[in-house]
Amino acid sequence: MQPCKGILLFGPPGTGKTMLAKAVATEAGANFVNISMSSITSKWFGEGEKYVKAVFSLASKIAPSVIFVDEVDSMLGRRENPGEHEAMRKMKNEFMVNWDGLRTKDKERVLVLAATNRPFDLDEAVIRRLPRRLMVNLPDAPNREKILKVILAKEELGGDVDMEAVASITDGYSGSDLKNLCVTAAHCPIREILEKEKKERNVALSDKRPTPSLYGSSDVRQLKMEDFRYAHEQVCASVSSESSNMNELLQWNDLYGEGGSRKKKLLSYFM
Repeated sequence: MQPCKGILLFGPPGTGKTMLAKAVATEAGANFVNISMSSITSKWFGEGEKYVKAVFSLASKIAPSVIFVDEVDSMLGRRENPGEHEAMRKMKNEFMVNWDGLRTKDKERVLVLAATNRPFDLDEAVIRRLPRRLMVNLPDAPNREKILKVILAKEELGGDVDMEAVASITDGYSGSDLKNLCVTAAHCPIREILEKEKKERNVALSDKRPTPSLYGSSDVRQLKMEDFRYAHEQVCASVSSESSNMNELLQWNDLYGEGGSRKKKLLSYFM
């Protein structure tokens, strides 16, 4: 009945894996320890292993805690890489020994939460220590509509704005792409006011009249459906559903992810 000590969030970029990690720590009431390569590497030989041990020692003292490793493939990639330095390999071994080795106690509630866009680059020993592997895929149309409602919750929208229509024309967009779309659409009313101010200022200068006062935030009009159509022409999806990286993610999910089909015929070069 003991909980697992490792969870892997993988999927295309921009789908909110890092945000999910923060939400997990907040909802669980656990202390959040975010580590990166810069925090555990050193120019001195052997210092990296000490930093790794210090991270796990701190996490056990402030348990329950979540150790979050973003872009885990850069830190815990395959050890048979010929171009890898010996110090990096020792640091990986120290990380895994402290994670699930003789130094770990079963009563310590320490969870390692990892996120990556390239799970097929991870070392097999790391994958073994991540028994829960969840794919955070691109949102479908109903979920895109929910994401848009969250992003635009505090914005004033016109009566012609149809969230369902915006969600339908943004097929293949990630959560990050939808945010960029909304930001581009929100710039349209601001740009109109700036152009109007510039025109009025030029007219006043040509007529030798005093320049008019600047507009305020109350003069900004509501967002229209036309703004979202303009933004859709400017902002495209950053991830292609037919790209090779996306196909490799789906194959890896079938082989190792939760709910995968385990079809052996989908073996690819990364095996």
